[in-house]
Amino acid sequence: MIARLAHRAWVATNRQRWEAFRHALKDAGGVQDALLKEYIRKNAGTRMGNRYIFAAIDSVSAFQRRIPIVTYDDLAQDIDLLRRGAQDILTRDPVLRLVPSSGSTASRKLIPYTRRSRYELQQAIGPWIADLQQRRPNALAGRAYWSVSPMAEPFDEEEASAVPIGFADDSAYLGGPAQRLVHLVLAVPPSVRHLEDIDEFRYTTWKYLLKARDLTLISIWHPSFLTLLLDALPDFWDKLLKDLPRRRAMELKRIGPHIPSKFWPDLEVISCWRDAHAAAPARQLDRLFPDVAVEAKGLLATEAVVTVPFEEKFPLAIRSHFFEFLDENDKPHLATELQVGGEYEVVVTTGGGLYRYRLGDRVRVTGFTGTTPELAFLGKMDRVSDRRGEKLNEEHVAACLNRLLEPLDLDVRFALLAPEEDGKYIAYYTLFLECDRPPPTSLAKRLDDALCENPHFRNCRKLGQLTPTRVQRIANGGHHVYIDYRCSGGQRLGDIKPTVLDIDTGWTERFKKAARR
Repeated sequence: MIARLAHRAWVATNRQRWEAFRHALKDAGGVQDALLKEYIRKNAGTRMGNRYIFAAIDSVSAFQRRIPIVTYDDLAQDIDLLRRGAQDILTRDPVLRLVPSSGSTASRKLIPYTRRSRYELQQAIGPWIADLQQRRPNALAGRAYWSVSPMAEPFDEEEASAVPIGFADDSAYLGGPAQRLVHLVLAVPPSVRHLEDIDEFRYTTWKYLLKARDLTLISIWHPSFLTLLLDALPDFWDKLLKDLPRRRAMELKRIGPHIPSKFWPDLEVISCWRDAHAAAPARQLDRLFPDVAVEAKGLLATEAVVTVPFEEKFPLAIRSHFFEFLDENDKPHLATELQVGGEYEVVVTTGGGLYRYRLGDRVRVTGFTGTTPELAFLGKMDRVSDRRGEKLNEEHVAACLNRLLEPLDLDVRFALLAPEEDGKYIAYYTLFLECDRPPPTSLAKRLDDALCENPHFRNCRKLGQLTPTRVQRIANGGHHVYIDYRCSGGQRLGDIKPTVLDIDTGWTERFKKAARR
């Protein structure tokens, strides 16, 4: 009853946002133009505003002329000033937190989070929650399991920062009354994400989930997170039955650990990624929960919300940020200028202080709601591998390999890190090395540790979404195998660039086949 009332109260607080978003979809150009003007006016006196003379910007075209498109590396010095406590750097709003995410040349990015950032998130989450209640009211009739970042980052005592890094509780992203209402509906308390031992984390998560017979909503990021939880359940089953209330334990004992669709008779919705590499494990959830709607999430990054699940479509989050989209020639387009079927890279300007920031996500336009484009996520841009949410990028992989291989005095003629999958969506990375003698057996563990500098990769390893990294020595001719494969896929020889990270699977068989010739 408490969960039902809390959900009703939360939905009520979001009805106005739902109405505002629904109305805004009809006027994407006007909404986006007003949002950009607000950013420029409010932040004109900041270090960033003075650098690019925000006071002289009076139109979108002037904004595009004066401010370059940037990556995180271009903002690193400004972020460092924020970390040391400086204010009025990117925004007038004080920076409340620096939120960790994966970096490119660095292992980690720290994204500024302000009150405006919280407001922008609410403008996307609110319409989704209100829309979900209208489409599937039973999804908000009981308790919910929310897992945004399932295991907390350990605190680094040596990392000096005047601004707190990360959140102790995912619901803190919402803040205020919304945070308190969400706490009342949670089946698994936020404190569980601070358990560092993976077995303890899984056991404790299951103890709370199985107690919650009234569970009606599961919201996770990658579907493999839930399938791996289910895979681990038989190991804990007997102990869990002893720790559960007697009546619930007897009910579950009759069901057994292998029929999860019967654990929660009122479960209505599982919300998770379904695009790109998440498609196959999402279909596995369809099979495991045949009577539950496994619904796709919108596109959400640490830096920005891109799309909102709304009326069974995925329109652009036009009330949250200002958006531009780069075509194949890096020419920017506004939201109203996109073409159905076109593919673009997302560029955002946010209230957290990111201006013309390359998000690294590639999308396809699937249609329009009013004048607002609907988008499908295609994947990260070139040289980023994201099979389970790990977001490995080439620059960081190259830095790790240089650091590890140089002291070994190996004659390395070819090196390629690539994802592999076998069996039941088991995923891992293999480093394929062409070298003059076998590499030390410790290299795989040391490489795995180095890749774990990336917080997203580290979480995937902790949760078992990725198994340990492997090293495989290959026969001579690795570079030729790579070029032949790329050419067979239609690439021109002159366009094939050397890389140490590939996003495709199947390299073990390709190298074995070449060695047999």
